Amino acid sequence: MWFRNLQIYLLSTPFELTAEALHEKLLGRPSRKCGTLEVSTHGWEPPLGRHGKLLVHAVSHCTMICMRHEQKILPAAVVNQQLTQRIADLEEAGGRKIRRRERGEIKDEILLDMLPKAFTKTVLTYAYIDHRNAWLLIDSASRKRAEELITLLRETLGSLPLRPLEVNNAPVRAMTDWLQHKRLPPAFAVGDECELRGPAEAGGVVRCRHQDLEGSEIAAHLKAGKEVVRMSLEWREKVGFVLTAELALKRLKFPDLIQEAAAENGGEDHATRFDVEFALMSLELERFINSLIKLFGGVVKA
Repeated sequence: MWFRNLQIYLLSTPFELTAEALHEKLLGRPSRKCGTLEVSTHGWEPPLGRHGKLLVHAVSHCTMICMRHEQKILPAAVVNQQLTQRIADLEEAGGRKIRRRERGEIKDEILLDMLPKAFTKTVLTYAYIDHRNAWLLIDSASRKRAEELITLLRETLGSLPLRPLEVNNAPVRAMTDWLQHKRLPPAFAVGDECELRGPAEAGGVVRCRHQDLEGSEIAAHLKAGKEVVRMSLEWREKVGFVLTAELALKRLKFPDLIQEAAAENGGEDHATRFDVEFALMSLELERFINSLIKLFGGVVKA
């Protein structure tokens, strides 16, 4: 169980529910398949999947949860093709133009016809609550998907006061400064990927991969006024990641040694292996996130 992305949220008050109490709450919104005429469903799934029954998995001061999202696949191209054909047939038969409101009604009818026969796509989104640090950490590259999980959790619990991570030093300004002056703190190392943007609304965008970020080419873009809005970094040779202007962490990478240690201690049993991987990952992420927050001057007071 290794997160590949990270959206960080701060709980406004300590999360008091025990793992057992949280499981009981989540039972109120279990995952389920889409009904015949449903476009999508959201619900809670055991983090261990078919290997577990509990809707939570607790290790030390961290509690893992998993949201299952099922959605009917209705390709826009197919819908529009049927809509065009049906409107053409109606206009030919009636000898008049179909109005905009009628077009909407016809489209709704087509969607209702297609829903019972549509394929279903399933997406699992994992997250865990770090009770000691009052964090909710969500494995998602998309802020929208993370917000879906938060909405479901709020609906399930009744309330959940939290906010996205905000820091005192603006990430764009800090990342730009790191490359301009080559003064990244010792715990962090520059990677080989970045995205630069001009400060104006219609400013140019430069995306670099496998590039020396401290070289003359990047320096020229910075001198021309571009700012760093995304860059790859490494923390203590333990966590590799791409940092965005919104403080989202993408393409997380953990060293092979850590993953190999987890595999050796986890054995063949899925639950035990999950337990060990979760313990090692949450420990590394706790140290890393605290270091990252300090790097940006601490959390903005609410």
